[in-house]
Amino acid sequence: MAKASEIKTGNTLRYNGELVTVTELVHRTPGKGGAFYLGKFRNIKTGKIVEARLATDEQVEICRVESNDYQYLYEEGSDFVVMDNVSFEQFNIPKSLFGTSAKFLKEGMNVIVSFESEEPIVAQAPNSVDLEITYTEPAVKGDTSSGAQKYATTETGIEIKVPLFVNQGDKIKIDTRTGEYIERVK
Repeated sequence: MAKASEIKTGNTLRYNGELVTVTELVHRTPGKGGAFYLGKFRNIKTGKIVEARLATDEQVEICRVESNDYQYLYEEGSDFVVMDNVSFEQFNIPKSLFGTSAKFLKEGMNVIVSFESEEPIVAQAPNSVDLEITYTEPAVKGDTSSGAQKYATTETGIEIKVPLFVNQGDKIKIDTRTGEYIERVK
């Protein structure tokens, strides 16, 4: 346990039974009454912002969060199995922690996973991935209006919009945060 005066922006706390990250912390000293802290906390699981007023000597629990690189091995039910690159220990990580970027993962890819007391709390795929196009319609000659796009299926089975010049067998870079085409990879 620590005092509220020891909290820093970026710390992970257990607040009202939930894990939260401190996004903003302001110290206030009003003319009357004692000093206090106004904090904005982001709930790690839901992403909801919570505002709190803490007395300077109020006790809070600062959690120890460890983040490391792991290698994605395979999918098992509602989990992804990842391996620690140093100790070769394997962990089951719920797919829901990856959010929408889960559909872009392919075997052998490095991911970042954060643990608190041996429980995975945050998982993050790389910001961009290189995937091969397994199916796309050929471009129609004369259909070259600016910004024209067509649908393509990647090796992971997702369908995205790509420019007309992308063909089956090409490797492309995709932004995992937005799911959009970035560029063709040589």
